[in-house]
Amino acid sequence: MKRICAVYRSPLTEGMYLYVDHQEDLAKVPDALLARFGKPVRAMTLVLTAERKLSRADVVKVMQEIADNGYYLQMPPQPERLNPMVGTERDG
Repeated sequence: MKRICAVYRSPLTEGMYLYVDHQEDLAKVPDALLARFGKPVRAMTLVLTAERKLSRADVVKVMQEIADNGYYLQMPPQPERLNPMVGTERDG
């Protein structure tokens, strides 16, 4: 199974992206989410397949969320995921 999707980035929150079906575009994204997301900026168009690797999301989950809800929201990484030492005491 494959899905062509449009990917939008948020102008308000760095690292936040919306994945939507290419044909349906933003039609199924709730207004409340769009208000918080900001005016979507088209970042790219991707062909998703189960074999494709995405850098910060499970492609199968992305495809399932788009099928079920009409969109997938990718949140920015948490600081502790960027640097495992953030928020922990260092031995020394």
